[in-house]
Amino acid sequence: MKKTNYIFWLLSIFLLTLYSCSNDNDDSVKLLKKVVETSEEGISETTLFTYDGNEIVNIDGDKKRTDFTYTDGLITKVVMLNKTNQLQETIEYSYLEGKLVEAESLGNYRVKYIHNSDKTVSYVKFEIGSGNQEVKEYHGVLYFENENLIKEERILDNTAPGVLSKYSISFDYDSKHNPLYNISGYKKLLDYNEEMSSNNNLISTVITSVSQDDQIISSARFYKKSYTYDLDNYPFEQVSENGNTGYLKTEYFY
Repeated sequence: MKKTNYIFWLLSIFLLTLYSCSNDNDDSVKLLKKVVETSEEGISETTLFTYDGNEIVNIDGDKKRTDFTYTDGLITKVVMLNKTNQLQETIEYSYLEGKLVEAESLGNYRVKYIHNSDKTVSYVKFEIGSGNQEVKEYHGVLYFENENLIKEERILDNTAPGVLSKYSISFDYDSKHNPLYNISGYKKLLDYNEEMSSNNNLISTVITSVSQDDQIISSARFYKKSYTYDLDNYPFEQVSENGNTGYLKTEYFY
């Protein structure tokens, strides 16, 4: 009897250790179901996420609704409706061997992407004018590290002769789970900036510069966010407090 109890005790310890190790590996996958944003004035906005498996069907907020269409597991069309003025925008995505090569806002703009051997992505944005003519607006490069977009650099192409205008934004991240990253195909959307990254953005640094006749005017802005996480290392609360955007609390529900 004592031997049986001893074996049972050892088995219990083994199972408990196995469970703890499983939690340490942090393999839990969650899908974001609801987001509640509250301003400094106490005004709240709720956004709901609807899925078919791991594929996002729509994101429905108080002011905007976004519907997604998939083809072979990739997001190929996004339709955004502004509920305030009922204006609608449709963006179509094209891929080559699973990599995004073009994003087109029908009748508005087109972005073409080139995936480089050093894992950066070069891009060019064109405005679409009358007669479907393309007018080059700006071009740039996206930089990645550990499945995160860490920097974007761009040069404007529609400036006056002799004027060089540059823009860059860099992102610093935590090591926790971005709740949007588990959405099928979401990380392929290169126009979604830090939202498509594996981790959560803590600091965004925006630098702009304009040079003409050997004179350079530059500025830098910083945007900070702080998070509170659950036991699976997913954020359940975010607080941002910046000069331009003000205080905003975001709550995540899975």
